[in-house]
Amino acid sequence: MTRELTVGDKAPPFTLARDGGANVSLKDFKGRKLVLYFYPKADTPGCTKEAIAFSGLRAAFAKADTDILGVSADPVAKQDKFKTKHKLSIALGSDESKEMLQAYGAWGEKSMYGLKFVGVIRKTFLIGPDGRIAQIWPKVRVPGHAEAVLEAARAL
Repeated sequence: MTRELTVGDKAPPFTLARDGGANVSLKDFKGRKLVLYFYPKADTPGCTKEAIAFSGLRAAFAKADTDILGVSADPVAKQDKFKTKHKLSIALGSDESKEMLQAYGAWGEKSMYGLKFVGVIRKTFLIGPDGRIAQIWPKVRVPGHAEAVLEAARAL
């Protein structure tokens, strides 16, 4: 098991398949801020609300020199359908191997309705232009989250 990331840590490098069939890497965002948010499953109610909220604020994030990347373990084809169906304007990464999810502490035990299972933990990281973690939201509640992350990005 990897140690939990903390503010000030260097963000773990990654290269993932992304929507549209290309790849996306941490190095693609060098010199810019990056919102890296992890979501459990494409096209489920909470994940859809979160993706729509980040998409709706994409222009405001761009003004704050901040890119957005949503990541789940869903395959690229499912990410593409999700993006098209909800007219999302943000990049979506696919980590079917779960290596990146584990590196960021976003894969682990969860519980719902008293049942324990392993899956993607909804959490968000704000990575600074220096490649270091500037802020972490370890247990995300979707309402108001994208707005809170935007405020943090503007302040960075």
